Amino acid sequence: MNNRIALVTGASRGIGRACALALSEAGARVVLAARDVAKLEEVAALIRAAGREAHVVALDLALGSSIKEAFDSVTANVGPVEILVNNAGITRDGLAVRISREDWNSVIDTNLTGSFLCIQHVLRGMMRARWGRIVNITSVVGQTGNAGQVNYSASKAGLIGMTKSLAQELGSRNITVNAVAPGFIETDMTSVLSDELKGKMLGEIPLGRMGQVDDIAAAVRFLASDGAAYITGHVLSVNGGLYM
Repeated sequence: MNNRIALVTGASRGIGRACALALSEAGARVVLAARDVAKLEEVAALIRAAGREAHVVALDLALGSSIKEAFDSVTANVGPVEILVNNAGITRDGLAVRISREDWNSVIDTNLTGSFLCIQHVLRGMMRARWGRIVNITSVVGQTGNAGQVNYSASKAGLIGMTKSLAQELGSRNITVNAVAPGFIETDMTSVLSDELKGKMLGEIPLGRMGQVDDIAAAVRFLASDGAAYITGHVLSVNGGLYM
């Protein structure tokens, strides 16, 4: 990726960690962003041990001030972000009748508004350079809905609408905006599910297995590459056939 600067949110673990490692392997100068700086440093150490460049920045998507500080720091100390992967997100599950306003707002503010604010902070640099890659990590539940996750599903469906709208706005500047929609992936988020629910989900996946974080990272790496230069406004489903 010709030493392009790639920033990944939620890079301390799971899908974000895998995306950061994959982009680094592809030649990007990676900026790792999340709340847990200690875990980010562990990922950065792996990248540096391989002789590649990695930077760490504290980022809390729920706070607009934190987002501004993080991107201002990256621009000043590393350079303008050319590849943005909006991966960080939270869940606050519950039946709609019981979801508090706080749980609704926290999920929307982090997953949707936080991602949008990150995009705003990179747009001017991408527009000046007339090149950019934005990849938003949505979810299969943003396409299908899911009982007990009305707030999370709404935030992920919102990311899809945002992706398509931005792709239309930014195409003339050679900036592509795409989304990756993971299905049932082995992460900390899914590890808390009961064996009964996991068995039920596996029964609905044609490939008959849970996905791995590297499956998602491979899709992100492709969409950020020159090979995906004519793809924009697309939602790439990586779900083993769970939703077609």
